[in-house]
Amino acid sequence: MKRALDLAGAAFLLVLTGPIVLAAAVAVKLEDRGPVLYRQRRVGLRGSEFELLKLRTMVVGAERLGAGYAVDRGDARITRSGRLLRRLSIDELPQLWNVVRGEMSLVGPRPTLSYQVQRYTPRQRRRLDVKPGLTGWAQVNGRAALPWDARIELDVWYVERRSLLLDLWILARTPGALFRGTYKGERGGWHGGGEAQRP
Repeated sequence: MKRALDLAGAAFLLVLTGPIVLAAAVAVKLEDRGPVLYRQRRVGLRGSEFELLKLRTMVVGAERLGAGYAVDRGDARITRSGRLLRRLSIDELPQLWNVVRGEMSLVGPRPTLSYQVQRYTPRQRRRLDVKPGLTGWAQVNGRAALPWDARIELDVWYVERRSLLLDLWILARTPGALFRGTYKGERGGWHGGGEAQRP
């Protein structure tokens, strides 16, 4: 049932958001002529790695500049178009292809980096018992305002109680969290074409 929901939902959203992604891709390309997509290795189900897709929102080679993989509020490496894309989560829409390919789900813990997984406690590693998601329980419960350990605990709570009904509830709450700005705020963490990461 969850895989059917993922495929149907991803297909619908790909069609619905296609024009938005196309316009965003043009904006990214026109700004600095760099690559439109940013590809990054992330950790997924049972610790397997996959290539995460995003629209690039930072200058090319951002990981080698400034704070490296960390992204702070007002980070100078974020491009002008990137600030809007990040604020509205438009840069995450290419991950719908990750969902179609079966590497991600619509709902689940956000995919993270291998160096972060190496720091997990045995309990925190439970995040890897399910596919990572486009949105999740931590994202609709104050992600931007929560410390890292608290976000992981929310993800573990989801893993232990996951159900189709809970997934639908999270999906229903995600647009409101986005528009209230509580989904990610200025989004510290990781991202794009050398982009630093947002866990």
